[in-house]
Amino acid sequence: MQQLSGLDAVFLAAEDDHQFMHVSQLVVFDKPDPDYEPFTAWRRQLADRLHLLEPLRRRLVEVPLGLDHPYWISDPDFDLDFHVRHSAVPPPGDDAQLDELVGRLIAGPMDREHPLWVSHVIEGLAATEEAPHGRFALLTMVHHAAIDGASGAELLTLMLDDVPDAERPSDAGRWSPEDPPSYPGLLGRAAWHGVQRPGRALLLAAQAGQQVAAATRHPAVIDLADRVRRSLRGQIGAVLNVGRARDADAESPRLPSTPAPATPFNAPISRYRRFARRSVSLDEVKAAGKDHDATVNDVVVAACSGALRTYLLERDALPDAPLSAMIPVSLRTGEEPDMWTNRVSATVASLPTDVADRTERLAAAHQALQTAKAVFRATPGALAPEGAGLGVPALTTLISRVTTRTAARGLVPFNVIISNVPGPQEPLYMSGARARHYYPVSAVADGQGLNITVQSYDGSVDIGLVSCARLVPDLSRLVDLIAEEFHALYGADAS
Repeated sequence: MQQLSGLDAVFLAAEDDHQFMHVSQLVVFDKPDPDYEPFTAWRRQLADRLHLLEPLRRRLVEVPLGLDHPYWISDPDFDLDFHVRHSAVPPPGDDAQLDELVGRLIAGPMDREHPLWVSHVIEGLAATEEAPHGRFALLTMVHHAAIDGASGAELLTLMLDDVPDAERPSDAGRWSPEDPPSYPGLLGRAAWHGVQRPGRALLLAAQAGQQVAAATRHPAVIDLADRVRRSLRGQIGAVLNVGRARDADAESPRLPSTPAPATPFNAPISRYRRFARRSVSLDEVKAAGKDHDATVNDVVVAACSGALRTYLLERDALPDAPLSAMIPVSLRTGEEPDMWTNRVSATVASLPTDVADRTERLAAAHQALQTAKAVFRATPGALAPEGAGLGVPALTTLISRVTTRTAARGLVPFNVIISNVPGPQEPLYMSGARARHYYPVSAVADGQGLNITVQSYDGSVDIGLVSCARLVPDLSRLVDLIAEEFHALYGADAS
């Protein structure tokens, strides 16, 4: 039995009748032969590997009265047939039909009486030159309380094979269920954790103070603070800059606007979803930034910024102020005692949606991300998972509801989530079928009706967009624009 961390529990508390906190993977496979049966092969593969896939075996046990965070136990009533499901798209089986089906399948909550995942085997996809025998897809949905982006990528590598003719594991299917704990036992644990909580809070506060003190002596952070101070105007700026000469040519950092400017997708969401995806070459993305001292992440943010700019201009809805994005930050070191938990924080970066020139936009994206990294280092953001653990579920739920109501009134801290998750660079297989693409399928919430996530896999950058169907009904247009921006950045670099 293992208790959820505070951050894991936050993703449970955030759910309601229209916000669903599961993250998904859409993997598209080539059929190795015309008679290949994907559903049978996938069910058999999962059954053989359940001993390796701990998040798939665990179900929740709630603490009475919400006095403490829930626990995971290996489900004594586990039923694989509940979790593995069979779907299909009708003829002609094109990509738009698959995207529409995915949007429908992700638009619903998980059943908390079972382990928090389901996997849909989707058949009927049309053949291509690369896949003359046809294609199929796996949409695997796992609750964010169980995994984050990095551990989700690791889970995928355990579910699949790195060779087409992998042998069946010698210990296939060997795992042991657990008996549910007693109510008195859960209440006793909750009482003991309540006694420990104040001491943990003091220790965490001391750690946060040490990090802030260390970070504020960092040259990059000092430079950032000086640039912010020099950029101040008005009476406050006059006081803070007294005795300091202002450099008229000094460039101010691209700090995100607070609150974020209004856009059509920053509003309360419905329970209906859209999904859209595209793929571009990883080599092209790397080449696009090579001559500009730009990382892959810089290029991703620049491409998304350019696409958002064009998309909003087409709708006469581009704010004068630049948009801002929440950028997830993985805190994994590889030495965690438990890999199946959330180890993630976030920073907020300004998006250069106000910059018309594509090359200048890439430079601005690089600067904005450098600024966001400096701000993250200057704050105790790395302690977010520990800080989330200090609250009891009732308090966490209250905070979540207040945040939702604030977002519904338009006071959003950022406009969009943009996440870049590195994935395996060697091909993966499922019972001989090659995985051609691995598209991330994330989540949206009130005030944040658009999510952009990219995943690198086997030389490809696979782009997955999720939106509220009411706020962004034409999601395919936006994902097309993102792909066009990637190609244009590469073309500008090549020229």
